[in-house]
Amino acid sequence: MINKISDVVSKSLLAVSATLAFLLCFLVVADVVGRVVFNSPVKGTPEIVSMSIVIICFLQASYAIRSGGMLRVDLFAGMLPARGRAVLAVFGCLLGAGFFAVVLYGGLDPLLHAWRSNEYEGEGALRVPTWPARATVLLGAGLAALDYVLAGLVQVKTVISGANPQAGAGS
Repeated sequence: MINKISDVVSKSLLAVSATLAFLLCFLVVADVVGRVVFNSPVKGTPEIVSMSIVIICFLQASYAIRSGGMLRVDLFAGMLPARGRAVLAVFGCLLGAGFFAVVLYGGLDPLLHAWRSNEYEGEGALRVPTWPARATVLLGAGLAALDYVLAGLVQVKTVISGANPQAGAGS
């Protein structure tokens, strides 16, 4: 049940991040055209782009883990039998879950500070609040940690049963 919910959420967040990236292209083009043709760039473009890139990355993290597309090195895993690859995958999933759990934990205080102090990025005509990006990092990190735990459970079953390892948590 949780696997299906996580799958739907990760695919939905992937669609949101793809839409955001698509819309960001128009902003960058408008900024460049405004800068070159009218000598008037779109105000706040650097701030919006820098925050959007962080948001896009963390919205896609869950799907990358579930689809088996997260970065990994197969040099040593390729030399191991199926059960050895599964044990290595369990270890990798534990490290991944631990990493994203630390990101989640470490991001709580900055999010609360940004919310309470009304923290903004940028100066002048456009000031962008930082709390949406910070909240998205926490959401993405929490889902990524959950997906690594789910992927690790799949790999633990593989180690126990001796079956072929699966690529990701959603496989």
